[in-house]
Amino acid sequence: MGDVRSDLISDQQIAEFRGDGVVVIRGLFDDWIKTLRRGVERNIADPGPYTKGYTPEGKPGRFFGDYCNWRRFSEYKDFILDSPAGETAAKLMGSKTARIYHEHVLVKEPGTTERTPWHHDQPYYGVDGKLNVSLWMPLDPVPEDTCPEFIAGSHRWGRWFLPRMFTGQDYERPAGGLEPIPDFDNHRDDYDIRAWDLEPGDAIAFHFLTVHGAPPNLSSTRRRRGFSTRWLGDDAAYAVRSGKMSPPFPELEGRLKPGDPMDLPEFPVVWPA
Repeated sequence: MGDVRSDLISDQQIAEFRGDGVVVIRGLFDDWIKTLRRGVERNIADPGPYTKGYTPEGKPGRFFGDYCNWRRFSEYKDFILDSPAGETAAKLMGSKTARIYHEHVLVKEPGTTERTPWHHDQPYYGVDGKLNVSLWMPLDPVPEDTCPEFIAGSHRWGRWFLPRMFTGQDYERPAGGLEPIPDFDNHRDDYDIRAWDLEPGDAIAFHFLTVHGAPPNLSSTRRRRGFSTRWLGDDAAYAVRSGKMSPPFPELEGRLKPGDPMDLPEFPVVWPA
């Protein structure tokens, strides 16, 4: 198990994550970029059952997404089990344990005009709990104008928004207390929207309820390969949403009841080892 480099994970960063719902950690994963690039290229060549292409036929570029493949590709598995990610997640969450939920790959090739719509992740997920974190890592240099954007403090609003497909349509799901996503783009000055210039090895850590989206990749030469890992803390409990969930995890049906801890081999505790 890799050790967290104390010079890169500070008390201030932990406090920023918990207060703002998002923080950048610089250089933490420098040693893993080549490995993950190999894994992503293998994944693109051999997509899994949940792969999606978000670019309509005839449009430029390519917006590729896939998840739940970490057991298929050794590069992903090695990163999850042997990198500092698990311990980093536990420290950010303030949790005694860090359990891997899933990994997620999103690639915007040069000239991709699709925007990732504003959303937050927990309404998609079949899991409840306040202790959680996603670690989003760029595998290519990402200038601020191509970086995913995050609304600081949105994880503390006490509001859950209706999940939205990355093609832009809302999920067909009974409301159940879920609100339509607000029109953040036409009211940007009303919010603290964060984005950064990023280098491979950096990571953005954000809470499952932090609202975020991402601009298109209009560069003619730069790829934007993003690799995320989603982590669960001590209070994680199985949840069933009305309508479609993403990832769906159909293999859990009948094995867990709502409120049960996520104590299954599919979601191993990575930290402590």
